[in-house]
Amino acid sequence: MVNETSHGNGPEDRPDSPGDSRGTGRIVLLTTSHRVAPGLLSWRAWQTLRGAARVLCADPEHPQLPYLREAGVGVETGVPAAEELVAACADGSTVVVVAGEGADEHKLTDRLAALAGSGRHTMPELELLPASYDLPGARLIDLVQVMDRIRLDCPWSSRQTHEGLAKYALEEVYELVEAIEDGDRHELREELGDVLLQVVFHSRIAEDDTEAPFSVDDVAGALVEKLIRRHPHVFGDESAETPDEVRTLWLAAKADEKQRASVTEGIPLAQPALSLAAKLAARARTAGLPVPVPEPGADWGPALLALAARADAAGVDPEASLRASARAYRDAIRRAEAAKGSAAEDTAEEE
Repeated sequence: MVNETSHGNGPEDRPDSPGDSRGTGRIVLLTTSHRVAPGLLSWRAWQTLRGAARVLCADPEHPQLPYLREAGVGVETGVPAAEELVAACADGSTVVVVAGEGADEHKLTDRLAALAGSGRHTMPELELLPASYDLPGARLIDLVQVMDRIRLDCPWSSRQTHEGLAKYALEEVYELVEAIEDGDRHELREELGDVLLQVVFHSRIAEDDTEAPFSVDDVAGALVEKLIRRHPHVFGDESAETPDEVRTLWLAAKADEKQRASVTEGIPLAQPALSLAAKLAARARTAGLPVPVPEPGADWGPALLALAARADAAGVDPEASLRASARAYRDAIRRAEAAKGSAAEDTAEEE
C-alpha cells in the first residue's frame, strides 16, 4: 500500500529511526520540485531523511545532493534492486529514495508493486513523500526555460526581433478581447497564454540586446514596483473606499512618475480611432479642460469624435459598443444568407 504523507505532527507522522522495531519498516520515495530551490525541503522531509537507515539516489548529479550532504545526510548514489530494499527494511528500518527525473524510480516502483502482488514477500510500508511544493506561478519558470530553449535552437525564433513580432502582439490581444466578448472560457485561457507568450518572447529577445539588455525578471520586477507605487491604499498609508477614489490615487501616482507636460502624453496614437477619440476626451474631462469637440460638418470625423466623447462621458466603451453592434449585424447578414440559400434550394426543387 502506498501512502502520500501530509504535514501532520501526530505520532503517526514521526519518522522511523534506524533501530525502530515495528516490523516491516518503510520505503519512502521522496519527491522534490525542480521549481523550488534545492535544500528548501519540508520539516517532514528533513525529519524522515535524518531518521532513515539509508538514503539512496540514482542520479549522482541530483541538485539536492550537495545540500543533503551539507546537512549531514549520507546519500548513496545508485538504487539497488527492489528485493534488496525490501530486505533492508526487514528490521523495521526506513529507506529513503530521492526521486530524480530519470526512469529508475519508475522501474523501482513497478518492481515493488510486482513483489507486493506476488504474495511471497513481507512488504514494508511504501510511502510517497512530497518534500517541496510548487508555489502559485511556479509554471512560469517552466515557460521561461522553454522559451530559452526555443530561442537558442529554433531557426525561426532565433531570428525574430521586436519589430517583426509587433503585429503578432496586436493579433493576440484582439483574439483575447474576442474570447472575452464571446464568454468562451476555454478560448480565454488559451488566448491569455498567447498574450503571455508575447511578453516572454519579447523579454527573451531583449536579453540579446548589446546596448540595453533586460530580462523577463526585470520586466516583472518593474511591474511589481509600479503596482506597489500605484496602490498606496493597499501598500501605504493612503485610504480609498470606492473605485473612483482608487482611480484618483492611481492617476496621481502616475502623474508623479511620468512628469508629463500634457495629459495627452502616453496615449498611443496607433490604437483604433474610436478608442483614441474616447481616450482623448476622457483625459481632457479628467483634467478639467473645457476643450469642445469639433463641430460636425461635411467630414464624418468630427461627428464620430463627438459620438465617442459622448459615449465615454456616459461610461460606455465606444469601441466595445460598436464591436457588439457589428457582431449583431454580422449575425443578421448570416441569417439573411441562410434564408436566401434556403429560398434558392426551394426554387430549384420546384423547377
